[in-house]
Amino acid sequence: MHLSVRIIFKVLANELEKITDKELVLKASQGEHYAFRLLYRRYLPRVRSTLYQLCGNCLLDDLVQEVFLRTWKNLPKLRQPDYFSTWLYRITWNVATDNRRKFAQQEEGNKNLTFVQNEQKSLDVMELHYQDLTWRGLQTLSFDHRAVLILHDLEDLPQKEVAKILGIPIGTVKSRLFHARNTMRTFLTQQGLDL
Repeated sequence: MHLSVRIIFKVLANELEKITDKELVLKASQGEHYAFRLLYRRYLPRVRSTLYQLCGNCLLDDLVQEVFLRTWKNLPKLRQPDYFSTWLYRITWNVATDNRRKFAQQEEGNKNLTFVQNEQKSLDVMELHYQDLTWRGLQTLSFDHRAVLILHDLEDLPQKEVAKILGIPIGTVKSRLFHARNTMRTFLTQQGLDL
């Protein structure tokens, strides 16, 4: 019986994955908690990764919680359910920006904002080295340049969607992406990586 229960759960999980974001958004906006729970599970890794890259590990769980709390509260106001992911990334961007402002206010005068990076022991040394270089390189970018680079290159979002999320023209996205990549390339070259 234990095996058959697992099979049933796998079948249900596969069927649930076929439900579109739009269908889940419509159900969730009507108060269906299970639909929002599925959206949460679907987008949690992306939201968490984006916030980590933008804000670091400091208060990461609180920031993730804030994103999904704002999402739940404002879901009935979403006019275009087809654009849920863009809307969610916009909320993520807003939470990261709010956090940045609060942090800057608390640390007036401190121009070198640093965050503690939580390293997993199971990673090998070279992987840790490259992660550390990437992290330090991202910290050399302005917040605006970092956001464009993370959303486009690390989250694989198209430039048009990045522009919508950040509320900037696509030309600005292209410019920031160009400058962010050049800055990262320069940083990595200075660190001894042959690119």
